[in-house]
Amino acid sequence: MHSIERHVDPGTYRKVVGRFATGVAIVTTRVGDVDHAMTINSFTSVSLEPLLVLFCAEKVSRFHDAVLEAGTWGVSVLPASMEDASRFFAHRGRPMNGQFTRWAHYRGETGVALFEGAIATVECETTAVHDGGDHSIVVGGVSALDMPSEAAPLIYHEGAYKSL
Repeated sequence: MHSIERHVDPGTYRKVVGRFATGVAIVTTRVGDVDHAMTINSFTSVSLEPLLVLFCAEKVSRFHDAVLEAGTWGVSVLPASMEDASRFFAHRGRPMNGQFTRWAHYRGETGVALFEGAIATVECETTAVHDGGDHSIVVGGVSALDMPSEAAPLIYHEGAYKSL
């Protein structure tokens, strides 16, 4: 693989890719009896046959190692009303104990925590992990789906939360 020469300013790069509006989700996993969660906007459908999705996890996050160890994970796509949850689970170093108590949640088929207020949930088993620079690209086979609520989605665009 060829090394990519950098001719682009990282600050400009962030601004340019920030123009791509994304949905916001919280990805969850469980190792032993400990729940782990992280806010993401790098979630996408990959394949219909087989059913595959992916998200990207920053390698230095504690979630990264937990999700790779667990091998199963869930994604709760957030409605505009759950911006507070998105902000909370995006905060590095927050206490692990009781982190889900502020939001109604349930256990999915894989045992991961999923948010009742989510507009969509997807449960997955990891099928591949690829290097993505300072992130890992985690690909999962879909094992369960749901649409717990009907609401406008939470959107992230140009460094700010927005809604439709």
